[in-house]
Amino acid sequence: MTGSFWWDLLLGIAGALLLAWLALVVALVLARPRGGLLREALRLLPDVLRLIRRLAANKTLPRGVRIRLALLMVYLALPIDLVPDFIPVLGYADDAIVVTLVLRGVVRRAGLDAVRAHWPGTDDGFDALARLTGFPAATP
Repeated sequence: MTGSFWWDLLLGIAGALLLAWLALVVALVLARPRGGLLREALRLLPDVLRLIRRLAANKTLPRGVRIRLALLMVYLALPIDLVPDFIPVLGYADDAIVVTLVLRGVVRRAGLDAVRAHWPGTDDGFDALARLTGFPAATP
């Protein structure tokens, strides 16, 4: 095999990775919370991080939910972001968007009551979380 083959292969892989990254950025832009919800998501982040840790430790939740939450904690701990911070708005918001997407799935699978039972914040914060995840707030 010639050196040209390896360069073509390397360029093909780099192009595929770039296309996959661009598709991810487009998906994040489409899935981002609208209007003031993004600001609310960033404000709720400390409570949401505690919620994620509590839910991931709950052995009564389905294993798939706990695995998603554990992977989310790993993603949040990594210094590498999906979208670099120099990209306006989305660069700093990608963590909030990814958290919102994962929590939507958790609420759909585990139920809003399970999330409510582990919520460490205020009732207003939980109402905002329910809006972010697309479910009606059910504050007791």
